[in-house]
Amino acid sequence: MIRRLLIANRGEIALRIIRACRELEIETVAVYSEADRRAPHVAAADRALAIGPAPAAESYLSIPRLLDAARASGADAVHPGYGFLAENAAFAAACEQATLTFVGPPSRVIATMGSKIDARRAMHAAGVPIVPGDTPDDQTDAGLRRAVERVGLPAIVKPSAGGGGKGMRRVRQADEIADAVQAARREATAAFGNGTLYVERLVERPRHVEVQVFADNHGGVRHLFERECSVQRRHQKIIEESPSPGLTPALRDRMTSAAVHAARAVGYRNAGTLEFLVDGSGDDARFYCLEMNTRLQVEHPVTEQVTGLDLVRAQLLVASGEPLPWSEAVTQRGHAVEARVYAEDPSQGFVPQAGPLLLYREPQRPGLRIDSGVVEGGEVSVYYDPMMAKVIASGETREIAIARLIAGLRDFPVLGIRTNIPFLLRILEHPRFRSGTVDTGFLDGEGAALAGEPEMEMPSFVRAALEFATESRIPTESRTPNPEPRESWDPWTRLQSWRA
Repeated sequence: MIRRLLIANRGEIALRIIRACRELEIETVAVYSEADRRAPHVAAADRALAIGPAPAAESYLSIPRLLDAARASGADAVHPGYGFLAENAAFAAACEQATLTFVGPPSRVIATMGSKIDARRAMHAAGVPIVPGDTPDDQTDAGLRRAVERVGLPAIVKPSAGGGGKGMRRVRQADEIADAVQAARREATAAFGNGTLYVERLVERPRHVEVQVFADNHGGVRHLFERECSVQRRHQKIIEESPSPGLTPALRDRMTSAAVHAARAVGYRNAGTLEFLVDGSGDDARFYCLEMNTRLQVEHPVTEQVTGLDLVRAQLLVASGEPLPWSEAVTQRGHAVEARVYAEDPSQGFVPQAGPLLLYREPQRPGLRIDSGVVEGGEVSVYYDPMMAKVIASGETREIAIARLIAGLRDFPVLGIRTNIPFLLRILEHPRFRSGTVDTGFLDGEGAALAGEPEMEMPSFVRAALEFATESRIPTESRTPNPEPRESWDPWTRLQSWRA
């Protein structure tokens, strides 16, 4: 069994891993940059080591510094979390060479599935449906133009490396090919250091559905059902749920069977996710494998809520050499919906926010779970991803889960920076979302207007409550006859304007 685990990450996912380790009596080692010296995950771990300056390239993305921290702390295992180096084959290989247990798949699998071109070939060889496309050996502009012509329009030019929608360009007209290829190559090279491209047929208005898989070192491979991820902006997921409202039982069986088959075909180990595009509806809908995420997903709590399983605990057990910890059949129970709370301003083009959290109060109510990495009085850093928390609601039905999520978000005050909470509420209340018919183009199309709702005046009852709470917190003996004007420190004033 793992004895001491170094967590090569920060924020919410680091705290999530620490909680699972406590139950298994595994000692935890946090790492932190200069910007994260007072971060919650540093205080929560059994021990913590500094690994460098604030920029991620000099700290959380530095393989030598992470390995030095593992050696210095005496850790025998490393959990990469998600993001940063979680899907970096070189990092996994370096851990293997240092005789550190890597909580994830083998480096060779990460390398294969991390290249979208290699992954397409592996899925095609395994008989798993993939989007019709072309992976040309000739990577010149002319070679990629010929690939687009072979695939047919509309098409999408995509980078082989990376993810998150970076470097992807849609092509609807022949005169757009040259610009799309050059722009995709530039962005892919800048983001991933690899300008290799391939071409896929553009599937118009599909659903994005992913299947959670788990595999051990004893031949066990299982699926843990699906997650609906169609609510996304520029290929970045915002709201996820399970079960998918767009899958019939027969389609679900076909997709989950394909995911298990794919995991077996590549020799997968630990937690992973097969991502699919679903074209059409009903039992006869077609699905295509997009890629495999060789790590724990941000949205894994959705699966935990409908299955009752602890995926991080299972990761640690499987990495320790134990078989999958579920001897009985796993079933879906009820419904769960997750919303990602970001420090960003949707009305200003979703520009990221940074600064102190003057007020941060997480909602607490039945059927609501919060996974977060910040606290009131802390600070949202300019150096890292602006996601502050995930709010997960569950209930007997989809309608109950959505209602609980809306109530929870309305009871989630944050002051000092702007968040996307009002935007999330407008999505959850939109008729398309309530009817379960959203596709991947929704937020970039008719749903785009949801980001620009007008500001509202701060309700009088909110100001009255704030004044009462502020006054009641000041001890009588410490009050002075000439206090500092409230406007100079009132967080509502500092914020300049109030948004629901």
